Amino acid sequence: MAQEVKSGDTVKVHYHGRLSDGTTFDSSEGREPLEFEVGSGMVIKGFDDGVMGMTVGQKKTIEIPVDDAYGPRDPQAIIEFPIDRFPPGLKPEVGMQLAMNNGAGQQMPVVIVEVNPEFVVLDANHALAGQDLIFDLELVEINTPSRIIMP
Repeated sequence: MAQEVKSGDTVKVHYHGRLSDGTTFDSSEGREPLEFEVGSGMVIKGFDDGVMGMTVGQKKTIEIPVDDAYGPRDPQAIIEFPIDRFPPGLKPEVGMQLAMNNGAGQQMPVVIVEVNPEFVVLDANHALAGQDLIFDLELVEINTPSRIIMP
């Protein structure tokens, strides 16, 4: 009987990620397959759930609703930042990606969505927030952790 993926296994998966309108946002094509431990939180919940029960060589398409992907867009993550606080020599432009430090010293990626004379509007939402995602998956490998039973 073929081995099926279960929580705790480390798997290798080739994937092609699309939005519901068909736009590709990520793919492992031409790269090594994605390797992760199932159920450990390394990937979004819908991706974890999607590989459960798959067998090596199996292909399938999964649809991940926004709540099991990157969640809804958060209006609190839209920030107005005074333009005079930008480093001299940096000319902010719409679409530019920057890293900002939050108060706790962690870096978070932001994208400039608007520029005007007084301030710049930054969006700290994940680029895929608010989107349902579709993945074509192919399971390449399963590595089950060995269970050592102590006497």
